[in-house]
Amino acid sequence: CLVRCQRRLYDLSGFVRLHPGGEQLLRRRAGTDVSAALDGPPHRHSANARRWLEQYYLGEMEPGEEQVPPGAGPRSCPEPVDEPVVDAAAQTPRRMDPRCKTVDVEKDLVDWRKPLLWQVGYLGEKYDEWVHQPVDRPIRLFHSDLLESLSKTAWYVVFMVWAPVVLYLSWVSYTSLAWGDTRLFSSFTTEYSIPVHKYYFPFIFLLGMFLWSLLEYLIHRFVFHMKPPASNYYLITLHFLLHGQHHKSPFDSSRLVFPPVPASLVMGFFYGILRLLLPEVLGLSVFVGGLCGYVIYDMMHYYLHYGSPKEGTYLYGLKAYHVKHHFEHQKSGFGISTRFWDYPFRTLIPEETFEKED
Repeated sequence: CLVRCQRRLYDLSGFVRLHPGGEQLLRRRAGTDVSAALDGPPHRHSANARRWLEQYYLGEMEPGEEQVPPGAGPRSCPEPVDEPVVDAAAQTPRRMDPRCKTVDVEKDLVDWRKPLLWQVGYLGEKYDEWVHQPVDRPIRLFHSDLLESLSKTAWYVVFMVWAPVVLYLSWVSYTSLAWGDTRLFSSFTTEYSIPVHKYYFPFIFLLGMFLWSLLEYLIHRFVFHMKPPASNYYLITLHFLLHGQHHKSPFDSSRLVFPPVPASLVMGFFYGILRLLLPEVLGLSVFVGGLCGYVIYDMMHYYLHYGSPKEGTYLYGLKAYHVKHHFEHQKSGFGISTRFWDYPFRTLIPEETFEKED
């Protein structure tokens, strides 16, 4: 999907994978000049939009060649190939194209040939702006191949690992409640303790899912989107490891879900808290509902990036909402599987009405 901005040529094929309505974009924008569209809605922050567009830059067209041929696809400018030579000052890979000039694809502050995790802490005050300028390229975090492999996960691994756990723990919880000896508040008072029957299990399970949705929001907003102090190398590194790398490279399909090994540690922590607050079986019932909510969240998050929901559906609205969070409203829109908690916490991305073509 080639477009141009005056004489500058861009290939938006990678962007189409993520953007809702990408097929409509192909039909309406391919081969056209998008200069006017960048200055109008929905790109009201035109400076940010133009800066984001630069990651797809192919080169400048020669005078008199401003019209992209009808039906031109990515092959009009052959697939770019990285040269081994890197600009020492900007650490910018150069790409060559026989029709386009030699160009610096992105002005960046890191060496993409090396693991990024140990570099980002040195960005200091530049980190927050840098991490919210997305690129369409894979990221390597660790020097160790083992650690690097543990940081990547295919989407189906989450379902294969945790779905059987959810089913087994649900069966354990239900059968344990069926014994009839589980009582709420029994540690405080025996006379007024409340018996918890097996018929309550579906409602306790749903309560766990509801609590997970709140936890999902709180973690996303206050942990994943914390703004680390510019002077703290370790907090910047931690932020990039937890979530910054996802915002820097939202197209990396291997890092859209939580790897099972670190996920099990986090789940063990929350299970321990529930064990302290509730009777064992009751805490397990709440936990398994929350675990199911997590699995749905991770599957949905992957789908919002790579799925193609039908226009007008609930998932289509969520996909559009999540795309806005990545590319325009990074300080709002923290709900992923639901927008519910964005309402009471006043972080809802405002609804905007545009002309039909935009």
